[in-house]
Amino acid sequence: MSTPILQFGTGRFLQAHVDLFVSQALAQGRALGAITVVQSTNSAQSSARAAALAQGYRVELRGMQRGQPVEETVQANAVRTVWHADRDWALMREAMAGPVQVIVSNTADAGYARDDSDSAHWLRTTGSTPRSYPAKLVALLYRRWQAQPEAPLTLYPCELVSRNGDTLRTLVTELAREWGATPAFLRYVQEHCVWVNSLVDRIVSSPLEPAGAVAEPYALWAIERTPRMVLPCTHPAMVVTDALAGFEQRKLWLLNLGHTVLAELWQTRQGPADMTVVQAMHTPAMRAPLEAVWIDEVLPVFEKEGTGPEARIYLEELRDRLLNPFLEHRLADIAKDHAQKKLRRLAPVVDRARESGLAIAQTQLRRALGSSTTA
Repeated sequence: MSTPILQFGTGRFLQAHVDLFVSQALAQGRALGAITVVQSTNSAQSSARAAALAQGYRVELRGMQRGQPVEETVQANAVRTVWHADRDWALMREAMAGPVQVIVSNTADAGYARDDSDSAHWLRTTGSTPRSYPAKLVALLYRRWQAQPEAPLTLYPCELVSRNGDTLRTLVTELAREWGATPAFLRYVQEHCVWVNSLVDRIVSSPLEPAGAVAEPYALWAIERTPRMVLPCTHPAMVVTDALAGFEQRKLWLLNLGHTVLAELWQTRQGPADMTVVQAMHTPAMRAPLEAVWIDEVLPVFEKEGTGPEARIYLEELRDRLLNPFLEHRLADIAKDHAQKKLRRLAPVVDRARESGLAIAQTQLRRALGSSTTA
């Protein structure tokens, strides 16, 4: 196994984002190397998708850029190997002892959750696989530390969690400490491994079968500049920045919040089962409440913090993205894990408004949050 990038997650977002970036960079000699993908679920659909990834797949880019329609099909071939966590655990351990330099993940909203079976025996057991993603990381990092304690290793969690690198490092450290890991290993996890905070931004609306995806032309991977980090590739859509918080807030508080508000309206008003984002944006009863949330409840928070102009520019572009006639982005898909998404995407805006002393109602956001709001 010679691929230096190990990826947890087989979903369509990574296929049309990080995997596509690496594929395009490989063609120009600007990538660290190819990708090995780890499948953790056991469904027949995910197994078929995983098997197809290493054969190469297509990404269809559809949307509007600078007022002009874009319809382009791109072939992605960065994924060279696919492993199943349960079947190929020994290979994963071997890779961690050797060539892996970068770990990428997108394990969805529940990906950081612990499993009841998580226990210290994973540090000693090599014949079976931990269940949760944090437990897998502890066991694999332990193997890495045993084999190459000085080798560089950079982790890029792409989950939509604020300060995702810091968050995942804390979870892994706490779990390792609970398992009675030595102080030397804890220092390795906290100080040697490079945990990078980043923000991913691309609407990937639907899968292609058996692998591939339909996505908008717009793409961004904002990466916080971190000492000693190793980039998986260089790409025009990647931005290394010292000001990640601004990128994160604009995306989470405008795009992701907007999606969640539309999903809330769709659920409470019992909208059509197959309703898409673009259909909702052309429905006054859906569009008007969303615009009111953006203008009356979200933008004032940006203005109070001195980043109003940047937020307004992002919002103007975002409207075009949500009105993309080429994407079939169903609200039913967006509404998955809806309760958790509301807490992550709506509550921080309400909290920040209160902390900033803004005398605005935040009525719709509070109503959507219901009893889960902290305000």
